Amino acid sequence: MHTCISFLKKYRISAFAALLMMLIELMVELMQPFIIAKMIDDGIRQGEISVVLMWGGILAGFSLVALGSGILSSFFASHVSQGFAYDLRDRLYATVQSFSLSVFDRFASSSLITRLTNDVTQLQNTVFMGLRIMMRAPLLVIGSVVMAFIVYAKLAILLTLTVPFLLIFLLWMLKKAGSLFQTVQAKLDDVNRVIQENLIGMRLIRVFGRMRYESERFARTSKELMERTISVLGLTELTMPSVLLIMNAVILAVLWFGQIEIHTGDATIGEVVAIINYSIRTTGALSVFSMIVVNISRARASAGRIAEVLETKNDLADEHDGEDTTHSIYGSVEFDSVTFKYPETKSPVLHNISFKAKAGTTTAIMGMTGSGKSSLVSLILRLYERDEGIITIDGKDIHSLEVEYLRDAVGYVPQDIMLFSGTIHDNIAWGKPDATQEEIMDAAKLAQIHDSIIKLPLGYDTMLGQKGINLSGGQKQRLTIARSLVRKPKILLLDDSTSALDVRTEVALLGALRDVSCTTFLITQKISSTRQADLILLLDNGQLIAQGSHEELLADSVLYQDIYKSQFEEGGVRHVEGVK
Repeated sequence: MHTCISFLKKYRISAFAALLMMLIELMVELMQPFIIAKMIDDGIRQGEISVVLMWGGILAGFSLVALGSGILSSFFASHVSQGFAYDLRDRLYATVQSFSLSVFDRFASSSLITRLTNDVTQLQNTVFMGLRIMMRAPLLVIGSVVMAFIVYAKLAILLTLTVPFLLIFLLWMLKKAGSLFQTVQAKLDDVNRVIQENLIGMRLIRVFGRMRYESERFARTSKELMERTISVLGLTELTMPSVLLIMNAVILAVLWFGQIEIHTGDATIGEVVAIINYSIRTTGALSVFSMIVVNISRARASAGRIAEVLETKNDLADEHDGEDTTHSIYGSVEFDSVTFKYPETKSPVLHNISFKAKAGTTTAIMGMTGSGKSSLVSLILRLYERDEGIITIDGKDIHSLEVEYLRDAVGYVPQDIMLFSGTIHDNIAWGKPDATQEEIMDAAKLAQIHDSIIKLPLGYDTMLGQKGINLSGGQKQRLTIARSLVRKPKILLLDDSTSALDVRTEVALLGALRDVSCTTFLITQKISSTRQADLILLLDNGQLIAQGSHEELLADSVLYQDIYKSQFEEGGVRHVEGVK
């Protein structure tokens, strides 16, 4: 909770103003029963109209002051809560963006979405309530008890005996509900996860006819959230009826003992009315506590989830020691006895990998599914950190380079195509925001997509559908390649990025890439893609079992020979399943 509260320091002046206006409003409100008592005893009972008008005017003036103070308090409280939420969400998003993939993988995407939206909003509402209601309610209770003693101490004792008991009950409820709402937030994460998976996989769900199954899965998850929420709210909703029951009993007691005091002449009607008025205000303030209990309980759960993200330590060493931004990157990459395993796993996915890719050359990476090809290129990007060995770029340890500086020199085309909403121009320029139109067109030509783009009615201004639905698989792959090439990278990583291309287009693309001054790593499952590579790495079960040129591996590697035969014998019809 302290981590989130620290974001309020920036708004302490506005928060102070909100509290000051709230205190003025509260003081005026506490004076109203006292003034009404004076109107009754000194004016109405005595038949003094002038006294009634005087106290009535004072009451009306106080009411206007309370109205103005309340409006100003709400204004400042809104400013604080909105600014607080903006800063917290911004910091939370920046923290998530800075995570290495090993840290990012600890959190489900649906959970991060919930934390960035629902949890932040919950804290925002709590901050507003804290400045407008949460501070006002206890002060109103205390003020009412004090004023009741000033008006008539005997009857005020009834409030004094009741209020502490109710406060203890409310604090117990607050502690109990806090832990329960954490489970509610976890169930909300599950609902968001199912929604996210269904929206992403809508096509697949329809093709396989799984709409009913997914609808039932969503209904089941949503029902679990509903049941858990009902059980928690069922407990917290006991608060208000309990408070009302006890406080109504107190009001009845005040009326009973008050009429006795009036008959004996120890109390006036105005004093008894004032005590009842203060009792009613206390009842209202304590009733608000039921809402406060629910909101604080939710806020505590949300604050804990947000703090978990903000306090998570990143495992990128560069954040502490990688400061080199002056080293010119030419593209020579060397792995020396590199071993890597994913966090929370025991077996390494890469074991004792050693090779050297010279600057400006093309390195093809082949191997069966799960052999570690994508993991290898992830280490070059420092999406993950190697466990053993050394990775150097141009002879310099990769950990001495600032991550942002390193990635600025790298173009990466992932296996899973990701296009963003906007035009084709916007999607290519996403790789280099300040790219000129000429640079964008040059990148598209290198990626063999320019001719396809200019045939479209709006050319580069064509809006893409969701995930580029109005483009073919090959066009989407070439568009993502253009997005990387517009950066003019020194190192280009293509993770199975030509799988949807026909042979002619693939040959033209790879030929164009050879004219680009960069070191290219090409993950592929096609022998046709490896023939012109300067170096081929053959991975099997996380180990580098062979490396060399096409001719060398064809002569020396049995596995490479099998792959070659499977793709080129029988007219090239057969392909090895799972080779990437």
